[in-house]
Amino acid sequence: MKRLQLVIFGSLALMIISIVVGLWFGSASVHPKEVIDAFVHFDAANNDHLIIRHSRVPRILLGVIVGVALGLAGAIMQALTRNPLADPGILGINAGTSAAVVIAIAYFGMTDAASYLWWAFAGAALAAVVVYTLGGSSRNGASPAKLALAGAALSMSIGALTSMVLVSNEFAFNQFRYWTVGTLQGRGLDVIVVVTPFIVAGVVLSLLLIRPLNAIALGEESARGLGANVPLIRVGCFVAVVLLSGAATAAAGPIAFIGLAAPHIVRLIVGPDNRKLIPGVLFLSPALLIMADSIGKTAAAPGELQTGIAAAVLGAPVFIALVRSKKVTAL
Repeated sequence: MKRLQLVIFGSLALMIISIVVGLWFGSASVHPKEVIDAFVHFDAANNDHLIIRHSRVPRILLGVIVGVALGLAGAIMQALTRNPLADPGILGINAGTSAAVVIAIAYFGMTDAASYLWWAFAGAALAAVVVYTLGGSSRNGASPAKLALAGAALSMSIGALTSMVLVSNEFAFNQFRYWTVGTLQGRGLDVIVVVTPFIVAGVVLSLLLIRPLNAIALGEESARGLGANVPLIRVGCFVAVVLLSGAATAAAGPIAFIGLAAPHIVRLIVGPDNRKLIPGVLFLSPALLIMADSIGKTAAAPGELQTGIAAAVLGAPVFIALVRSKKVTAL
């Protein structure tokens, strides 16, 4: 518990520092006094106040909920499949979301996040249903290996169709490339309002799955011996990942590293027990995403390094070091 407390308080400290940096710096630096006045004495005629209230605050709020969603989705996938390299994209969710966004842009002329958000989420959910149907079509039902293979096959198929549309439609390509890099920029409160209920539902379901996932960690036969309903646990994990990863990807685009590395970092500190792992990920993953976003937009000022790129650039060396570490806990 002391190690879990270390993760929680360390994550909160990192998040607070990253939020301060994110409010203060960016494409336009804002004086600390103006940052405080934007909350205490808001002036609609002051450009700095408008930047803080209508751009940077929603960006930070979205970073928190997207970070939570991606981290928990990764932790659940790794616990369910007992594969430390498992990622929400393994279920074809990113591929389904991308295809839906491309269709919305190319054939319905949707160009902003709020308009194609529902398309993206529907594409993620549909892809997940297809993967689960394909992975559970045999007599023995779904298994982690079958789901992974079905997800990989569907991702390649959908990816080919998505590329075909993009190559033949220049307008769709120009719009889609801004979404596919993954970013928190330009997302207003309307996007946050839409995705928050799905993410909250996914978080609640994830917390309810903590003990069943610990039973699954002992092996499926042992879990059945303990009275666990393995098929029901799989379905619950599947629904949680769709809610979390689908909503996060729909809102911010595909952002790598967070869902893969945040569970690794927490597991390295507190061990594989999901009673400590999942609460730790709940705090660390948003801190990592906000930190990456703040560093990305500060280091490239007055330009900006997109969140997905910053997370990958900053996270790759850390993740490589974790993988090479002898202390990494096997699943």
